[in-house]
Amino acid sequence: MKCEELLALLNEYVDGTVDPAICGEFERHLAGCNPCQVVVDNIRKTITLYKQGQPYELPAQFHERLHRALQQRWTQTHSAKGNSP
Repeated sequence: MKCEELLALLNEYVDGTVDPAICGEFERHLAGCNPCQVVVDNIRKTITLYKQGQPYELPAQFHERLHRALQQRWTQTHSAKGNSP
């Protein structure tokens, strides 16, 4: 199995709906491919965090940068339409 094939089947694998015959190939590929391991691990962690429903506190600096960027984008978008914020 190649990385592209693995990525195409990733949702089914994580959901547990991939064909069991393919599942073995998938796991063999993962055993020897660190980049694919990282992708699968990140998706699993994201799903786990989502299912737990726990809010995640963003680091203060990141929160401020994100807020400024969103504010700037909103202003640019609405100023271009002749609307004021």
